[in-house]
Amino acid sequence: MAYQSIDELQTLLSQEVFGDRQDSKKAAGRALGTFIETIMFYLLRQWGENDSIAIERPLAEYGHQEITHNVEFTLHPIRTAYPAFEITDDTPATARKVADKLLLPATYALTSNKVINRGVIQNACVIGSDENSIVIASPDCLTAKGMQMHANVLDKHAYAMIECKRVGKEGDSKGPQTIEKAKQGAYVAKTTSSLQKVRNDQGGLDGIYYVDGKAYVAPYDQILNEIIFNGTPQQLRDFTLSIGVVSNHGNWFTADNQNKEMKVLAQSYDWLLFLTDEGLAEFITDLLRAPRPRFKAVRDAFISSYPPAGGPKTDNAFTKKKMEQAAHFALDAYFAANISRIEGWFNVISPHGGTLQDLREILVTLKNKDWRAIL
Repeated sequence: MAYQSIDELQTLLSQEVFGDRQDSKKAAGRALGTFIETIMFYLLRQWGENDSIAIERPLAEYGHQEITHNVEFTLHPIRTAYPAFEITDDTPATARKVADKLLLPATYALTSNKVINRGVIQNACVIGSDENSIVIASPDCLTAKGMQMHANVLDKHAYAMIECKRVGKEGDSKGPQTIEKAKQGAYVAKTTSSLQKVRNDQGGLDGIYYVDGKAYVAPYDQILNEIIFNGTPQQLRDFTLSIGVVSNHGNWFTADNQNKEMKVLAQSYDWLLFLTDEGLAEFITDLLRAPRPRFKAVRDAFISSYPPAGGPKTDNAFTKKKMEQAAHFALDAYFAANISRIEGWFNVISPHGGTLQDLREILVTLKNKDWRAIL
């Protein structure tokens, strides 16, 4: 890494981009959190999960559907895949325009979202929903007349959820919300799937799930693999794989030197990934500090999203949810060209001995289940 620590890199960002802010380092710290979410979104796209992704959707607790939690990303079964279509004019690609292109039934309640508006893409844009499904539209590529895009109807059931957690530093000490963020993540991970974790009298983790009121208990890892690879419809119907992504920056320590917060998360999520300082620094260096010409649009979108204090306000076009369109396609190109190196940015904290390729295989396996017969 070209920097001694991610803290040094945060200081550079605070000087170069946020130098006119009252608390420039805190503003740079919030931007670091955005980078982690952005990395995960474009990684999932490269893993072939683009058509299944929803962003910040409510995820219900198992057995308590009235209690929901918004998480960064959820992955959903595809009910219907619409063929590609083109939006040809320069006005916003509203939910109504897309619905008309799809001949979407009137039973769907349309949103006020815009897939594209003034050169800004809304990632995983929700067009409409009914009781059991949501309609997501995604841009594919620029055309001579406008933009090609496609849409999918997704079941509201999520077969996986992904949360990103990062806490910045205050000087040389941990941020005050470190343990609270760990607790929040742990609670959501433990309550949103039908496969529940219980601690046994030997200190190990057992899994418990119910079918027709009857409880089944076995070592957690054993049941988890059984459900993923050979699960019955009853086992899969309310199962949601939980994936956590944490970054270091002096608070989560390292994969080999876990503090209390990391241990809480590691025993709560099915998979816990650790985004290294080196990985985050490479992303910032390659795309924001010294980008090659083909990736310069990423830096431009980032800088323009944070105008000088006191200047005219602009909408943030550099988030997991909204991205300037040239930056969006540049990010896709960067991740496609560097996917092997990017996967090396992560360490797997749990399960012990797991690899990123194992997780990718699991997500593909879940995506390809016969969900029509299951749900």
